[in-house]
Amino acid sequence: MEARTEAKAVVRYIRISPRKVNIVNDLIRNKPVGVAMGILKNTPKAASEVLIKLLNSAIANAENNFGMNPDDLYVAEAYANAGPTLKRIRPRAQGRAFRILKRTCHITIVVREREAK
Repeated sequence: MEARTEAKAVVRYIRISPRKVNIVNDLIRNKPVGVAMGILKNTPKAASEVLIKLLNSAIANAENNFGMNPDDLYVAEAYANAGPTLKRIRPRAQGRAFRILKRTCHITIVVREREAK
């Protein structure tokens, strides 16, 4: 039986638009986890806080569930898919209503071990 070389962590129903999360995901994709964590800690976006917790969870899953070395991990995949949209109404002039879409997303981070050269 071969050892698993990847681990993932998923967070669902986060109240941030997936478009905004993917901007930050693009910064950390294919980076070593130490570098990715440094980027997230210094990125002034709302999604950074959620992604820090999610990356820590993915690293812990890799270490505890699959016995991987945290120093050899890199962010293989990072993406945000659309979740359910909350529809709200804002009153407008002359009795009209204006719909506000409060978007949610499901975020996934996959970490893999680098192959030894």
